[in-house]
This record gives sequence, structure tokens and C-alpha cells, in this order.
Amino acid sequence: MTNIQLSATPLHKDTLHVLPQTNGLRGIHSAMRDRMATQDVFVFNARRVTRLLMEFALDFLPHENIDVKTPSGGVYKGVQLAMPFCGVSILRAGDSMEIELREIAPQVPLGKMLIQRDPVTKLPKFFFAKLPEDIATRQVLLLDPMLATGGTAVEAINQLIAHGAKPENIVFVTILSVADGLNYIMQAHPEVRILTSAVEDCLNEHAFMLPGIGDFGDRFFGTYTPPTVIK
Repeated sequence: MTNIQLSATPLHKDTLHVLPQTNGLRGIHSAMRDRMATQDVFVFNARRVTRLLMEFALDFLPHENIDVKTPSGGVYKGVQLAMPFCGVSILRAGDSMEIELREIAPQVPLGKMLIQRDPVTKLPKFFFAKLPEDIATRQVLLLDPMLATGGTAVEAINQLIAHGAKPENIVFVTILSVADGLNYIMQAHPEVRILTSAVEDCLNEHAFMLPGIGDFGDRFFGTYTPPTVIK
């Protein structure tokens, strides 16, 4: 894990969880972050790391014990989810993460939220939300691949709570994060758990993460053309 310079404010000990930084994961990040990567390469590797995060996220949902009879006549002492859950993606980049969630939980309800960051002030502005009507009775996986300043994530969490979701039932799932955003969420909503695959070094003057990945949504959805020559 990157050396995270988090706030000294006492925080919930179970708030932040980072995927193990294996060579396999670092290899995925290397291919995905490369400025010369084509859209196909970027999408392929973004989906790989998202799948790891989705499987990781399910482990943070409540489970209950269950006995399963096997074809061999034995009984396996297993578990199953103890509470329904849903996914909520923050448009547009968050849509990319729905694909892998659907692969492992085809019947899960999916909500949408549109919050945009002002390019000058960097402040988030809420526009729209369509959420499951019974969200108050569900665990919520909030999906957004980038956590930079944390403004958009905190606004999204505020909206979820306003619609009835309990903060302790919200799990924020993101691919890249940085200490600024992590601190902001932890201070605003310490009950919310955060799952990420990487913690970046810092934010630059334009509030982009370094070493970073560029604009995730543009690269995933093809509204970005990689350079042909490294300058």
C-alpha cells in the first residue's frame, strides 16, 4: 500500500480497505495506466481490477451460516448473504463498474446518480438520482472509479442517506483514491466503508491524482484518443 497520509482525527478502524498489492494487481495497473494504452487494453484491464473489487466488496456485506448438501452426500458448512443489497453508480464513469457487478450478481437492483464537479471551483453539483425504493432495507455498493477530492463521493453519500440508506450500510467502491478524498469521506461519514485498489501519491493543482490514470470515463468509453508519439 502507498504510504497514506491520513488525518490524525480518530477514525473508524474498519473504514479503509485496500486490495492486496500483488504483482498481478500491479501488472493490471501498469497496463491500464499506460498513456499509450488503446481503449481495448484499458477496458480489458479496468474490468479485471473492477471484478477483483466487486468480489472483495461482497465480503464486506453481512452473511449468515448455511448447510449445503453436496453430491457426495456430505454437508458443507457455508454462508450466504444475510441482507439484500443494491449497486448505485455515479454517472458516467461509475457505469463502467456495473458490468462486473452484474456478472456476479445478475439480479441486483442498480441505481443511478448524476453529480458533476465544477471544472473551476471543483465543487460537486447534484442533478439527478434514481434509486431502489427499498434502499433503506439494503446494503449499498456505491460505485465510482475515481476518488480525488472526495466532494462528489460525499455528496453521493449525502443523497443516499437523504433517500433512507443507513451510512453503516454503505460501501464505497473505487479503483483509485488519494488521501485528500479518503480523509474527506472519513471525516464526513466515518461509518461508511471504503474499498479501493490503489492509493495515489497526491493531487496536482488541477485536482488530478498522481501518478494517476487520466480521465477514467473518457478512456473507458472511448472519448479519448491516446497519443501516437511520446513527447
